[in-house]
Amino acid sequence: MNVTGKDSARTRYEVAVIGGGFAGSLLAAVLARNGVRTLLVEGEEAPRFAVGESMVPYTAALARVVARRYGVPEIEHLTSLEGVRREVSSRCGVLRNMGFVHHRPHLRQHPGEIYQVVNPSVVPPVPHLFREDVDAHLLGVARRRGADVRTGPGARVEGIRIDPDTGVSLRTAAGEELTAEYVVDAGGRHGPVAREPGVREEPTRARVHSRTLFTHMTGVTPYDATVAGRLHDQPSPWHQGTLHHVFDGGWLWVIPFDNQPRSTNSVCSVGLTLDARRHPAHGLAPQEEFDRLLAGFPDLAEQFRHAEPARPWTTTGRLQYSSKHVVGDRYCLASHTAGFVDPLYSRGLAHSLEVVNALGRRLIDAAHDGDWSTGRFQYVEDLQQALFDAHDDLVYASFVSFRDFELFNAVVRTWTVSTVLGALAVENACAAYGRSGDDAVFRDLERTRHPGSPLPGSAHYNSLGSLTRTLCEEVEAGTRTPKAAADGIFDAIGRADYLPPSLGLADPADRFFHNTPARIARAARWVRTDAPDEVGALLKGAMGGLIRERLRGVRRSG
Repeated sequence: MNVTGKDSARTRYEVAVIGGGFAGSLLAAVLARNGVRTLLVEGEEAPRFAVGESMVPYTAALARVVARRYGVPEIEHLTSLEGVRREVSSRCGVLRNMGFVHHRPHLRQHPGEIYQVVNPSVVPPVPHLFREDVDAHLLGVARRRGADVRTGPGARVEGIRIDPDTGVSLRTAAGEELTAEYVVDAGGRHGPVAREPGVREEPTRARVHSRTLFTHMTGVTPYDATVAGRLHDQPSPWHQGTLHHVFDGGWLWVIPFDNQPRSTNSVCSVGLTLDARRHPAHGLAPQEEFDRLLAGFPDLAEQFRHAEPARPWTTTGRLQYSSKHVVGDRYCLASHTAGFVDPLYSRGLAHSLEVVNALGRRLIDAAHDGDWSTGRFQYVEDLQQALFDAHDDLVYASFVSFRDFELFNAVVRTWTVSTVLGALAVENACAAYGRSGDDAVFRDLERTRHPGSPLPGSAHYNSLGSLTRTLCEEVEAGTRTPKAAADGIFDAIGRADYLPPSLGLADPADRFFHNTPARIARAARWVRTDAPDEVGALLKGAMGGLIRERLRGVRRSG
């Protein structure tokens, strides 16, 4: 066990954080930096494989907010490839796009059945995170910022007592009794607070029913170099981003770490996620199950012809779990401890940052005024439950849509709308905070009936996800055709008054979300002449902030 901090065994902490992964280390660093007596305990040995390796622009924007709002600049190193490479690890890759290739069993891949979202040039290249290096870095940041960090098997929490009046007591495997005013369980699915009776929702309310197997591989051929990949006309090479191969009943991710010239890493993250009802586990070894799946998709199999696992496979049962409540007297379940849906669309890191951002300020205020009442954390409850439900709706609809490219081509646009508007809303808030330095910028965003929504005032936007889910439910029930459902989704997107028409999101034939200078110019004209006031202000603020960020990056690199 590694113990840091003077007289730590006799300290009564204000906040104890269980779990030294991404969310736990971020939160501990934020709290300690802002004067909160913080304990961070992590009972597992490093390094560890962790799902959540794609730092999409929305996630990068959230990381900038947390870094600046709470005065922890080390977090901002994660927001760009250059920052990660310079300050964290040379074993990370680059993400310039999010790509999707649709496959039909036992048929050659149709070159028109693809979709890609390309990061705009105004956004600095963001990284693929090699998590064992990144998580170790964040644990070190928490320690340097003043958290009492305890790691190793002896730090594993084996017992916990929570008293609403007096606080929390933790018992570690080494026999220590540690006390705190409040505990945050960031220990994942099997976190000790989450295991308490009455916390988990049994059965989970999630509609998604998936399982996964994943590893790191060497020898993965860039899909651009395969026979099928050479026929594609997408604007950015597949190998320059996170690639999703989708098919009826599941999807497969490919996240390369060797796709930027200064990388010192030869591995690629590979994961196969399946609808467990359509593809139940039959006791096969994971490599055998992976190979059998590939045998049904010849153009997908070519990418892995020379691939070999670089570490043992990890396999799971059903991925989905949820909680009846995530906030209680003197405790909060954070991020993936509260619930999990599926890694599709790389939302996990963003959810973690949203929770750290919302929870951090409330814990700092509670430590300063001594008021740990449950009610002051209600927004964190509402936020996490809303994020879970929205992602479940989207992933459920996506799994239904995998059977038919026309339907998937529509469903994936609803994700595009959410991630683009989310990034713009966060960039706008970050720019406003940069001008004023007033924390009210972020507090005002929380005064909404739609926690986590980038457009809380838009009834149309806030109903788009549930509409998409309902249409896909009808497809699954056989009461609506995939084409009719796709038409309904595209019609809804076409009626959205918050989207510049030049972006092409309502056009099924426009399979690439690629903001060229010409498209940006047309969108700018729309903002000046036709955009609703809320949307116009959002886009102007966000774009101005992004341009300033780009100039800052140029000055730093110069």
